[in-house]
Amino acid sequence: MASGILIATAVVGVVGLFIGLFLGAAGIKFRVEVDEREEAVLGVLPGNNCGGCGYAGCSGLAAAIAKGEAPVNACPVGGEAVGKKVAAIMGVEAGEGRRMVAFVACQGTCEKASVDYEYTGIEDCRMLSFVPNGGAKTCDYGCLGFGSCVKACPFDAIHIRDGVAVVDKEACKACGKCVAVCPKHLISLIPYDAKYAVACSSRDKGPVTMKACSAGCIGCMLCKKNCPAEAVTVDNFHAVIDQEKCTGCGACAEKCPKKVIVQNPSGN
Repeated sequence: MASGILIATAVVGVVGLFIGLFLGAAGIKFRVEVDEREEAVLGVLPGNNCGGCGYAGCSGLAAAIAKGEAPVNACPVGGEAVGKKVAAIMGVEAGEGRRMVAFVACQGTCEKASVDYEYTGIEDCRMLSFVPNGGAKTCDYGCLGFGSCVKACPFDAIHIRDGVAVVDKEACKACGKCVAVCPKHLISLIPYDAKYAVACSSRDKGPVTMKACSAGCIGCMLCKKNCPAEAVTVDNFHAVIDQEKCTGCGACAEKCPKKVIVQNPSGN
């Protein structure tokens, strides 16, 4: 009886030792070499895994940076500070990065925007493409106000106010999730220090726009004609400001009869 127990114990011990040696050898043979710089870069990234950099989380970005496939300042959440740390690890210059924030090009609040009917269905902007006219608002380009962007934002930087999404630019990290989820394509990333932006996305003719919303761009061209820097263009009844050319003089906003061009865009 005792000898049987000893034999069983010895067998288990030998088998365990064999498995340990086998796993150890396999680990050495099939070990994937990890670039030390990749681990160091991952250590300074914020860890939000928001995907705003275009990669599947911070580990994906760290691997891409280590391989030279992504710039050292590719993390929109970490911004310039993290970019400099990553650059130091990689032994390169960080380069100048311009902070970006999300901006909602719509001012069609409940008071300003006309509606065609009362909607009582699922409160998800993405679902409204299946309802008549793509939503209750008369304007086909206006914010639907059901907060798909709010749900997508991992930083609590966007909220619905009076039927329109509004961005808190101090909280925004420019991850781009709200941009991707908006079915009306109203949200874009603009420079944090932008002085003016066009808060409308309508491309309807003036009379149609005015019927749908009292705060819509009518394509009157006054902004373009009065911009000394030639930073404003009007295409398809829709004004656009080139932020690289804009000097922030405010002439376009002053001349806009519908007050569609707003100062301090994305502000609170």
